[in-house]
Formats: sequence, C-alpha cells, structure tokens
Amino acid sequence: MDWFTAPDYWLSRLVLQRALAAVYLVAFLTAALQFRALLGERGMLPVPRYVARIPFRRAPSLFQLHYSDRFFAAVAWAGCAVSAALLAGVDSLLPLWAGIVLWLVPWALYLSIVNVGQTWYAFGWESLLLETGFLAAFLGNDEVAPPVVVLFLLRWILFRVEFGAGLIKLRGDACWRKLTCLDYHHETQPMPGPLSWFFHHLPKPLHRVEVAANHVTQLVVPFLLFTPQPIASAAAALMIVTQLWLVLSGNFSWLNWITIVLAVSALRLPAAAPPVPAAPLWYEVVVLALAALLLFLSYRPVVNMVSRRQVMNRSFDPLHLVNTYGAFGSVSRVRYEVVVEGTLDEVAREDSDWREYEFKGKPGRPRHWPRQFAPYHLRLDWLMWFAALSPAYAGDWFGGLVERLLENDRATLRLLRRSPFPPGTPPRFVRARLFRYRYTTWRELRETGACWERTYVREYLPPTRLAGAERRA
Repeated sequence: MDWFTAPDYWLSRLVLQRALAAVYLVAFLTAALQFRALLGERGMLPVPRYVARIPFRRAPSLFQLHYSDRFFAAVAWAGCAVSAALLAGVDSLLPLWAGIVLWLVPWALYLSIVNVGQTWYAFGWESLLLETGFLAAFLGNDEVAPPVVVLFLLRWILFRVEFGAGLIKLRGDACWRKLTCLDYHHETQPMPGPLSWFFHHLPKPLHRVEVAANHVTQLVVPFLLFTPQPIASAAAALMIVTQLWLVLSGNFSWLNWITIVLAVSALRLPAAAPPVPAAPLWYEVVVLALAALLLFLSYRPVVNMVSRRQVMNRSFDPLHLVNTYGAFGSVSRVRYEVVVEGTLDEVAREDSDWREYEFKGKPGRPRHWPRQFAPYHLRLDWLMWFAALSPAYAGDWFGGLVERLLENDRATLRLLRRSPFPPGTPPRFVRARLFRYRYTTWRELRETGACWERTYVREYLPPTRLAGAERRA
C-alpha cells in the first residue's frame, strides 16, 4: 500500500526514537537510584506488601511473580542498558521484527515498575511515557519508511495531552479564565527551578499574555496537528517552543520533554529520504490492527475529556495504552512547605537543638536557591509538596519517612541533600512544622541574599521517637 508509509518523515522518526530512548534512560535511572527507600523491602511503601493485596490482572508486573530489592535493581539497570542501546541506534542494526521487540522491552520493564509504584508513580508522565513508548515501538527501523498511521496516532496522544490540559484549566480554576494564574503559579508550583523566581517577577501584563498564549497553544493549535504540511509542522514547532518555556520556568520531571518528543512526529524535517523497500504485509497488518485497538480504547479517554467532570491523569487499562492527561486545573495562591527537623536532646522541647533536614529540590532554607533537576524526577520532593497541601496526601508514607529518619536509614538519607546528623548518630526525636513561603522582592534579595521568606504556621507532626524507646518527657 503506497499510502501506508511516509518516507519524508524518516529523519523525524530518527530524532523521535533517540529522544524517547533518552527519556527512558532518565526514567530507569530515577528508579534505580531511588527505589530502595521508596518501594524496597524496607521502603516506605514496600512492593511485597502491595502485590500481596493487588491481583496481577489489575497491575501486571514482573514483581507480581517475584520481588526482591536485588531483582528490582536488576530490572531498573537492565532498563537503563536497553535504553542506552536504543539511544545508540542498535535497533537500526536489527531486522524489523527484532527492532520492534527491542523497543517493547523498556516498555514492559517500566510498566512493571509503574504498576507497583503506588503513590510514588502516580504522575501523568508515567502513563505518558508508557503510552508513547508502546506506540513508538511500531515506528519501524531502517528497513521500512515510517508508517503514516503510527505518526498520526502519536499526534493523537499529543492532542490529548495539550487539549486535555487546556480544557481542565478552563473548567477548573477561575484564574485561568481571568488570565491571572501566573501571578501565583511560579511561586507555588511543586518544584521551582533556578529561573522560577525571575519568572514570578515578570510584569503582570506579561503574565496575562503568557496565559492567553497558553490557551491558544492548548485549545486551538492541537487541531492543526492533523492538517497538511507545513501547517502541521508549524503547530508542532509552536508546541515545542511552549514546552521549552516551561522547561525554563520549573522542574516538571520529563513531562515537557516527552511532549516535545511527541511533537516531533508532526515535524517534516528537511532531509532526503534514503531508499527503502516496501513495508512487508505482516507489518502492515500488525500496525493497522494496533491502530484499531488504540482507537477503540480511546473512547473512555475522549468521553472523560469532553465531560464536565473531567479528571486528570487517569489510566483506563492496566497496560496504560490509552490515558487521559492534564495539569494544574487549580493553582494554589499560597505556598506551604513541611520542614522536617531532628534533635539529639534527651527531652524534646521547643528550645531544643532542632536541626533541619535539607531536601534536594524542595524549598527549604531561605537562602538555598532552587536547582534544575528535570528531566530527572525527585519523587520524595514532589510528594512533600502534596504533603504540605494536606496531611491526607501523605498519610500512607510520611510516618515511614519519619521512622527511617529516626533510624538514619542510608537509603532514605541518599534522597536528601543533607542530613544534619552524622552516620551512626541518629536523632532521638523528629518533628515536622508547616511554614508559609513566599518569594522575596528584588530589594529583599539584594539585602539578604535569600530567594525565600518563610513564616511559621503550625505544628505538622509533634516530636516523635521510635516505638519502644524511652518515652518523651
């Protein structure tokens, strides 16, 4: 079938696949370096406890069959190795069918992690990586030109990401309709970046322009992805510019980068297409059957997207093949942060020598300027932002965090920027307090060197010590 492939998109496919492999590599590296404290046998939310109550059909995973910390590490590092091989272009050296199988390996391994990841993996970009990764496996390699159907299905994912995010904003917080959300967002977003302070202090009229441009990019431009070239390429390029603006303004894990990867599917990059044979019949049958399946599974996400009760970041099947997305349907006006402290004193008093734990990405000490971590994902830091919104968001893991800090657990301390206690000297008590944070003004920054100003609000967790230890006086 002559219409089945699009030779002019061979360079777009190459860029998309290598960029996707890089995102996979970051995702597996994040898992490998953080899982012990979060999901390990002695983690805050242990995988063995989870799989004991959740059947395989609801959460298909290799870890349903067997779990040990060593096995999880093997899966995560194997994912890193396969992703690195794909980044290097190994799939182009294989037969077409073998290249597809190789691309499905990181998808299956990451699916196994996400499906037992619980709260730590309850982010929309997990499902977005899985949905994109599964579909991109069928883009083919150098043996065949890119199939048109797969390219359009990748645009269909991008459409749902952008249009769904635009709708949830219009239906959600009134500040999106009033064009005022960016008066607060850069200050209250989950994990600010090194430039977020400067974005917050942009003139308010420019913030209005930013919000209006966001509405156009998310509610109008997505429809242009399905128009003829060069309009589709222009639409994709505009989306990429918007995503790069978001990369500069905050730390959103790999959400922006995977969205850019998807946008490449609509770009027709100028390059002469190499001669390739016609697509084999079995490949055409597989791709068309896949398209029919994914379009069928799109029914529930589309119904959700157009519903007045639209929900964000929901998976409708345990394989995460077709999902619904969205972000910041509501924007906080005030930033709260949970500050965790410990003391070596025998008796926990208000005037005890309380020492603050410092997190890598979460705002802490007022003089500690935010750093750029994305696309790397600091899972604990992100969940601490939710914990500050309400203790209910932290009910299943915050107690485990405190317990491991009282033990000076090495795996947990590796998730932090700095512990105030040396190895072998755990604190006797740990407490948590809630503070209100705001960005300093230009004048305050010059005078104090601090980018944050914080004010004590209330006790979040009273001084706590390990069960069985001597009672607090």
